[in-house]
Amino acid sequence: MPFNNILDSLGNTSLIHINKINQFLNTNVLVKLEKENPGGSIKDRAATFIIEQAEKSGLLQPGGTIIESSSGNFAISLAMIGAIKGYRVMVLVDPKTTKTNIALMKAYGAEVIVVTEKDDTGSYHKTRIAKANQLARENAKSYRPDQCFNVLSSVAHYNSTAKEIYKQTQGKIDGVVCAVSTGGQIGGIAEYFKRYSPRCNIACVDAYGSAVFGGPSHAYKIPGVGLGWTPRNIRDVNKIDYVYRVSDQAAYTASRILCRNEGILVGVSSGAVLLAALKLSLQLKNKHPIIALLGDSGERYLDTLFDDEWLIKNNIDRDTSMVQLCSLLEKIDTPQQSPNIESNYNDTLIDLLNVPSTTVTRFEQIDESLLESA
Repeated sequence: MPFNNILDSLGNTSLIHINKINQFLNTNVLVKLEKENPGGSIKDRAATFIIEQAEKSGLLQPGGTIIESSSGNFAISLAMIGAIKGYRVMVLVDPKTTKTNIALMKAYGAEVIVVTEKDDTGSYHKTRIAKANQLARENAKSYRPDQCFNVLSSVAHYNSTAKEIYKQTQGKIDGVVCAVSTGGQIGGIAEYFKRYSPRCNIACVDAYGSAVFGGPSHAYKIPGVGLGWTPRNIRDVNKIDYVYRVSDQAAYTASRILCRNEGILVGVSSGAVLLAALKLSLQLKNKHPIIALLGDSGERYLDTLFDDEWLIKNNIDRDTSMVQLCSLLEKIDTPQQSPNIESNYNDTLIDLLNVPSTTVTRFEQIDESLLESA
């Protein structure tokens, strides 16, 4: 049967063996290809769920405007949804957003505004969010999905991503690893598996310079990961078993290694996730697979990740050998481990950045019926 529209093809993304890498390292990791979603990334899941909830509650009316701050994938998802449903979409991006991602947003019809002012963490998150909130206040028919503060993102991944992984594997896995991003992925997955499969190890990977789990804030090059604070999408940091950090250089190189050795073309954050999953597998010597959640496609980073001149300019090693992969794994620092994972919640930002009252900022505001059963 054909789908009613492209959004109906969301989910059921593939799990893939990475045979060469697993055989070389004696690991047991499967990768889940979120680039197979209709908008090309894992962000389609949260974007679709949040917009559907806004429609049901009347916060988003026909012909309305969606305004969002995003480094790329979430904005692309919203732009696609806007094209399908007839919404105007305005997106606040920053200089780290690739030309390809901006082109994709515009292809769907989104209006793109580049925010160049850095915030106090050396990134652009706070200045982008503040500008998006300002625009929303100025537009009476607008809705802010607000991925950084809206805990519905975590609910989306609880109901979709986590539940899907469990069904695909019949729960016979020893771990799930994903990127931190704005907290929805790891928050929803941790909540689901700690409820239905508590022995499953839940791990995430963050960039050096991100302060989601404490530590100093500074600029970093990995797109689509990290924040200057712990997002409320992570309900309890200690439902996460391990928190790894991966360097910019390692993430870029690992993505290229996966492409050259397994033929799997994915983005930069996926390289970081792969390294963390392999490191966890080496540590656990797991019997059942560990699932590495790969967020998007490498096609979106052809002008950086797969461009030799850019790599040379940014001092990123172009060696894609298995020996190089071993070297990257050896350099990964010992992860933070539950119950000693740091948090950096900062609810004062809700007022400071003028987060809209329509944003669901706490889990206490959610009807438990939204959390579907296993």
